[in-house]
Amino acid sequence: MNKLIARIICLGLIVHSIESNFVDLTQYYRQRNDLLISEMNSSFGNDINLTEIEKVANKIIMKAKEDELKVGLINPHLFNPSRHIFEVLDIVKNSKLFQIIKKMPKGGLLYVHEKTMCSADYLVSLTYWPNLWQLSTNNSEIETFQFARQKPQKLQSKNDEWRLVADVRAEMGASNYDQYVRKVFTLFDKNIDPRIQFRDVNEVWNRFANIFIKITPLLSYAPIFKEYLKHAFKEFQNDGIQYAEIRSSFPKLYDLDGNIYSEMAIFDVYQQVLVEFKRKNPLFIGYKIIYAPGKYKVANETIAQQYFDLARQSHEKYPHILRGFDLVGQEDRTPGLLLVAKQILQLPADLNLFFHAGETNWFGSVDENLFDTILMGSRRIGHGYALTKHPKLMEFVKRNNIAVEVNPISNQVLKLVDDYRNHPASVLIAQNVPIIISSDDPGFWEVSPLSHDFYMTFLGIASRHSDLRTLKKLAINSIQYSSLNDMEKTTAFTKWQIKWDQFIIDLVEQTF
Repeated sequence: MNKLIARIICLGLIVHSIESNFVDLTQYYRQRNDLLISEMNSSFGNDINLTEIEKVANKIIMKAKEDELKVGLINPHLFNPSRHIFEVLDIVKNSKLFQIIKKMPKGGLLYVHEKTMCSADYLVSLTYWPNLWQLSTNNSEIETFQFARQKPQKLQSKNDEWRLVADVRAEMGASNYDQYVRKVFTLFDKNIDPRIQFRDVNEVWNRFANIFIKITPLLSYAPIFKEYLKHAFKEFQNDGIQYAEIRSSFPKLYDLDGNIYSEMAIFDVYQQVLVEFKRKNPLFIGYKIIYAPGKYKVANETIAQQYFDLARQSHEKYPHILRGFDLVGQEDRTPGLLLVAKQILQLPADLNLFFHAGETNWFGSVDENLFDTILMGSRRIGHGYALTKHPKLMEFVKRNNIAVEVNPISNQVLKLVDDYRNHPASVLIAQNVPIIISSDDPGFWEVSPLSHDFYMTFLGIASRHSDLRTLKKLAINSIQYSSLNDMEKTTAFTKWQIKWDQFIIDLVEQTF
């Protein structure tokens, strides 16, 4: 009897133990789930509510995203965002997710440099224009281009030579010349491993800056500049972009008659092109210009003063077009904003500041431009790559609704980050810091104006759980944080919504 009682008591203790563990495990899973939901609800895009048809579209998009994620989890080396963009350009084109994103109305492109807006194919086509000369060194490397009726006289050195591009092309063969000049216009080289193509950030920036030097006279030829803008708007629209804020250094245009036009001549060209383009494309919203001269020259007081004088004059004459001011250049090797703080603070109050800052891997050094950018009242921060190293600043940015212009592919090509999964924008997304996605210099990377950056952000930087709400929020932010006034924003949102609704309908109908 005693043994039986003992066995019953023992069995009861075991059952109680199992029940206790079961209850604890259930609580554990509940708490874990609550934490996950709490984190997701506080991250970027959580405030977006999807319509019923958007929920259907979301399943399609997430299926495409999950398919690529599964491949990456099994074979990490096959995951596109873990690789260099130059390695996967052709692969990405065949991605179902990329094809969906390319068709998506993305709103505005708020960060793009004027001379890098168009594709390399288009730049190559411009070299077929008549009266184009190239200045070559004795080893045949192209130094620059110039349009002229007669051979230009100015040489860089006694070993340089001006030759008609048409003659050089005929001598080399059209295909060979086009391949050669294409390399002059971009950083992409399919014959070199992109991870070892450049030794460090200085080396890639030297090559990067050199491209600007080579193409500036080509694009500053007045007839070409107008055609270039037309083509840029066309490429924007084909990539789901309805609006752009273009950083310009105000190039002085010239023509074959020797005329050199003032810096402000570009405003008239922009307006002519826009009127013509919108006549054929009424849902195109338009553009604004951000004056963005080179920061590396501000140490020269005379040049710095010229910058600020031109900013005031152009804003006074074209206040509806010139909406912002920036200073650009490699942050690691250019003067800090503090050097010209006085001049910056004296700019007109209604001229928005959109400063490059924190485009660096350093901590406690040049990244402190972020402090000046914020204290000077910048409406957006260009790149802000180092912002996550400064939690107080990040908190201030979020609290004051300052948007960070994130340029993922630019950050990789210019050697700040190797794997998009390690991009600091992941933290910004998790912390729901206002961000917009841009492309910086897409033509130099041989990527689309915006789709490739959206793709890498959505697949590689954002959470696996980030869905259509994230994409929609990015598009909305591109209008919300633009320099459009309230009335212009209302019109812009209306035009974007028309495109967005049609995109959702097409995605659902074409899938089913």
